[in-house]
Amino acid sequence: MTTANIEVADWREHLIDSWDGIRRVLAETQRIAVLGIKEGDHRPAFFVPEYAQRAGFEIVPVPVYYPDATEMLGEPVYRTISAIPGDVDMVNVFRKPQDIPAHLDDIIAKRPKTVWFQLGIRNDEAAERLAKEGIDVVQDRCLLVELRRIGR
Repeated sequence: MTTANIEVADWREHLIDSWDGIRRVLAETQRIAVLGIKEGDHRPAFFVPEYAQRAGFEIVPVPVYYPDATEMLGEPVYRTISAIPGDVDMVNVFRKPQDIPAHLDDIIAKRPKTVWFQLGIRNDEAAERLAKEGIDVVQDRCLLVELRRIGR
């Protein structure tokens, strides 16, 4: 096997789609930056991170809208992922697939362990770029559903 083939095999290991992989990712996660968090309890981009916060995760809001917001879910708001002080275990993404590429450099600069594209969000090119950076990627899955599945 050539070196190029070994590299391809390695990055694909960061595309997480198995139950064991999901369980591992969640076990290794404590601090979640929520890109695209929204206000309003009826919106998934609000109630999913709210649920995760109640389940014991630290939530760091990174809204795309709400330019005047300084706090969401009782936590300070940051305008970019890279502006967040300290480490981030996961970036939970609530953005349309076509809007994700504009955030990739910012996400990669922070070096989270995982980037999680919420249910209905899939961007294979973005996932490949993140995986090639050594970042685990989960696509098209609801964080709330998977947290309930593991009993949190």
